[in-house]
Amino acid sequence: MAAPKKGRNASAQSKPGRSLALILIAIVGLTGGMFLSGHTTPRLGIDLAGGTSITLEAKADQGSAINKANMDTAVEIMNRRVNGLGVSEAEVQTQGERNIIVNIPKGTNSKEARDQVGTTAKLYFRPVLAQEATGAAAASPSASASGSSSASPSASASPSASSTGEKATSSTSPSATATSQGRAVTDALKADSTPSASASGGAKASASPSASASSGADAESAALQAKYAALDCSKESVRAKAAEGVKPGDPTVACGEIDKVWYKYLLGPAAVDGTEVEKARAVFDTQGAAGWQVTMDFNSKGTKKFADVTTQLAQNTQPQNEFAIVLDGDVVSSPFVQNAITGGNAQISGSFTQDEAQNLANMLSYGALPLSFKEQSVTTVTAALGGDQLHAGLLAGAIGLALVVIYLVAYYRGLSLIAIASLLVSAALTYVLMALLGPAIGFALNLPAVCGAIVAIGITADSFIVYFERIRDEIREGRTLRPAVERAWPRARRTILVSDFVSFLAAAVLFIVTVGKVQGFAFTLGLTTVLDVVVVFFFTKPLMTLLARRKFFADGHKWSGLDPKSLGAKPPLRRTRRPAGPVAGPVETKEA
Repeated sequence: MAAPKKGRNASAQSKPGRSLALILIAIVGLTGGMFLSGHTTPRLGIDLAGGTSITLEAKADQGSAINKANMDTAVEIMNRRVNGLGVSEAEVQTQGERNIIVNIPKGTNSKEARDQVGTTAKLYFRPVLAQEATGAAAASPSASASGSSSASPSASASPSASSTGEKATSSTSPSATATSQGRAVTDALKADSTPSASASGGAKASASPSASASSGADAESAALQAKYAALDCSKESVRAKAAEGVKPGDPTVACGEIDKVWYKYLLGPAAVDGTEVEKARAVFDTQGAAGWQVTMDFNSKGTKKFADVTTQLAQNTQPQNEFAIVLDGDVVSSPFVQNAITGGNAQISGSFTQDEAQNLANMLSYGALPLSFKEQSVTTVTAALGGDQLHAGLLAGAIGLALVVIYLVAYYRGLSLIAIASLLVSAALTYVLMALLGPAIGFALNLPAVCGAIVAIGITADSFIVYFERIRDEIREGRTLRPAVERAWPRARRTILVSDFVSFLAAAVLFIVTVGKVQGFAFTLGLTTVLDVVVVFFFTKPLMTLLARRKFFADGHKWSGLDPKSLGAKPPLRRTRRPAGPVAGPVETKEA
């Protein structure tokens, strides 16, 4: 009798321990990586850990229409701006036609992120005409001198340094008297109001007022100077209305905070738009003493404008050689210009900390939005409320898992041990991967994601049930357990793959077409579906092959779940061997 040929199935059947070793090594490796990274628990979303939710309403500003394209652009810029602060799992999404929702999770500087996101007006570079401290700082004799700015020798001598600036600048030039400064400001305002004023809005003071300046322009200049004289930037209510309703082409007043002291500014028309800044980044000067700096790269249009304005500013005395970076009507920085910048890139240096340099770079990179926004509401989710929701979600998951285990034990008896072990392995892989994906891609476990994990329990259990039922079918046909396990696997494998593919496809489509928290549900569902395939192929099937060799299962014990008698198995049909040679007709039975 010829021996059966050894095929691929026989080889796989003889080495199930290899597959079990591979998946156990993977679990140990991933767990070790989780502990080494220091992230031993998954990151929690806003609805579970607490955080801040900001609702912004779009306003048509300066001719920009509120449409889907502008709203999508605003969402993209806000998202990059928040992520620039190092905030992960922050959600920025549209709601309706006019609103944008920004969710900032707990554990980040929510106030800083709120300031960055809420500051959504356009970014402009304006020449500084006058500047001085206000409030209590203005009365202090040392207040004006404390902000003295000077370029470092290395920065001024370096050919590559295009401009330098200090975050704190003096209120008046040491050599300029109040009278001369006032005349220079008046002349600059008149020059900006005349038709012959340059497009860049430079602040170079003219020797005398332009002959073509009208009496209306004189009145506007006087009114603006009066507004500047009366401006008290130490009051928040005054700061909020300082630049209200001002157009980019008009001179204005503004406020800015320097070393915890509020300064008021008289500014010329906008010289460069924030949209003309291609890139800005915070860098540390490792070769000099400048410390943290901010570098800017302009596009071709911005390069020409910036070259024109810096050419004019470099010829002026302080503070009229400064340009103010104005965001939402507030001055975020006012560096001075040493020489004309014509190369399309600039460098702002001063007494910056790393956070200050990064914040300024974020504003320069992501400050220009197509629309302006008004903050409608700010909702804070406390950690206590998030903890209650997490507790409820975990309780629901535990109840669902317990019901599945009870069903498996009651219906499959001994086979339930394989199913429970597979569920534990799947749960361990899911937990470790969620903990690792938090710092890796910013994944955070929110309440919909918990729901996705609960749904995945049923999907995983369904794969085991398909395989067990195929084995039982083979036993009902009269086969013993070991060949039944191998013959049932190809049919069960095909069904499991098709079922998991449909679930994964649904999760992928849901992840693509939805936004916000629903994506957490889709991501968790897709992740657990992939893990289901891994566990079934590398753990459930090899473990079933090993246990089929044990007497308890192989002999069909009544508590094994594979008892042929209880399954209604029939004895196999045996074919009778036909006699050799042709048969002429029916064989007659001879009597004895």
